[in-house]
Amino acid sequence: MRRVLGRRKLSTQIFASQVSILLAVVLVGFGLFAREERHQLDRQYMDQALQVAQTVADTPEVKTCIEFPSPDCDGKLQAIADTIERDTDSDYVVIVDENRVRHTHPKPELRGRPLEETVLVTKPDVRFDSGSVGESVNGRVPLIGPLGVPIGEVSVGRTVTSVASVFTGQLPVYAAWFAVALAVGAAASYVLARRLKKRTFGLELDEIAKLLQEREAVLHGIREGMIAFDRAGRVTMVNDEARRLLGLPLFGGVGGHLADVLPPGRLRDVLSGEIEGQDQVVLTDDHYLTVNRMPVTLAGRPHGAVVTLRDRTELSGLLRELDSVNSLTDALRAQQHEFSNRMHTVAGLLELGETEEALQYLTDLSGAEAAFAESVRARIAPSVLVGLILAKAAVAGERGVELELTEDTWLGDTPDKVQALTTILGNLIDNAFDAVSGPGVDTGKPGRVLVAIVEDDDGVTVRVADNGPGIPAGAAETIFTDGYTTKPATGSLRRGLGLALVHRLVQRLGGTITATEGPGAVFTVHLPKAIAVRRALLGTGGGARTR
Repeated sequence: MRRVLGRRKLSTQIFASQVSILLAVVLVGFGLFAREERHQLDRQYMDQALQVAQTVADTPEVKTCIEFPSPDCDGKLQAIADTIERDTDSDYVVIVDENRVRHTHPKPELRGRPLEETVLVTKPDVRFDSGSVGESVNGRVPLIGPLGVPIGEVSVGRTVTSVASVFTGQLPVYAAWFAVALAVGAAASYVLARRLKKRTFGLELDEIAKLLQEREAVLHGIREGMIAFDRAGRVTMVNDEARRLLGLPLFGGVGGHLADVLPPGRLRDVLSGEIEGQDQVVLTDDHYLTVNRMPVTLAGRPHGAVVTLRDRTELSGLLRELDSVNSLTDALRAQQHEFSNRMHTVAGLLELGETEEALQYLTDLSGAEAAFAESVRARIAPSVLVGLILAKAAVAGERGVELELTEDTWLGDTPDKVQALTTILGNLIDNAFDAVSGPGVDTGKPGRVLVAIVEDDDGVTVRVADNGPGIPAGAAETIFTDGYTTKPATGSLRRGLGLALVHRLVQRLGGTITATEGPGAVFTVHLPKAIAVRRALLGTGGGARTR
């Protein structure tokens, strides 16, 4: 039997359960109602019997015959009792004198015989009475004579069997009302079951449980973050990967709004839909994310949105390393091309027999390159930065751009900042090269990039200036936003990330970065001393999660 019930459809189970409950409630209710109705009917006939008894007791002929009896009084009294019984549907009307002798009774053999009770009533009374006619509902009143003194009593009643027959005759009507209520409840249960089946898309209980288990397994097992929102913008679901990428607490966020769990910034704007578009790039302190928001519509009505988060941190790092390798390859290619040109020049001079001029040409070339390299080494102690600047100088020569170091450039051995300075300087110089010699750039004059690296008692200041078209008015702060760029995408590298990465790195180190607007952009980065950086990091807890 249990197996058969387990195979029933969800709507059938709901309908059967509700009808069973309704039937039980109706039966219990009908029983309680019948009990109360029988009690009310008994009370009603008691009150009616009391009223009839009072009417009989107030009849002048009854009072006269009891107080002043005559030979024909018993016949008159019995005739009055018979008339009252017939007119009021009473089963008996008994008139008793002060000596407890019955003068009327439905049973002739009991007329003239005394009652079993030893005391007559002195005031109106109702009760169940087990007398000579059987159990009955009874009303009794004292009989007061013309002189105002009690001279007997009047007892009127109706047998319980008679009352029960009346009650039984009313039960079908009550049962019909309860049957109608049961039918209406069953119809409502059927409609509800059908509606629930429609809301659950016809799925059964075991199918719904299985889908829930599969959903939980899929959502928390994939390596892609997922967040679901309802129509009011509340978070309804967050999987484990999304919590990791966004730094959310293990059991927090669900049921609240984004403003409750994320600080203001581009990340929150993209997740909430204020910033629209596919594959939106968002940078946090720890991750490079690609965010997509998809509205959810069911039956033509909006039901919220689903947001996916893909962690591209490792891929972005690989792409940047590949871009660095490409830049190094370009630099080597430029050097090889320049070296080939020089060798051709030397070979031509030797063929012409101009050996002294060829020697002088080689001497001048080696001296110029050696002088530039020595100049860089004399001003900058970290060899990594020296190699970076020399490589960028080779690229600048290939692209027809003049790269110069300012006279006040000087940097001592600062191992705690070398990696950060390499990233900052490399990105700023690349942006400057693109500004003066990139695709679609035509300034009408040779490109020139000026680099300054100055270390003093306050920290290290890096300044990169170019003579390109510059930053548009009002965009000095916007350029540091994730994905902001005015240049077309090239290859697989996503544009609009270099300055954003530099900005976050500078912020993490407790420094500042500014940019000037108008023709000829100037980017200035200031990094405090190591002690100041350490204090800043300890004071801010490592920086904010997002801008």
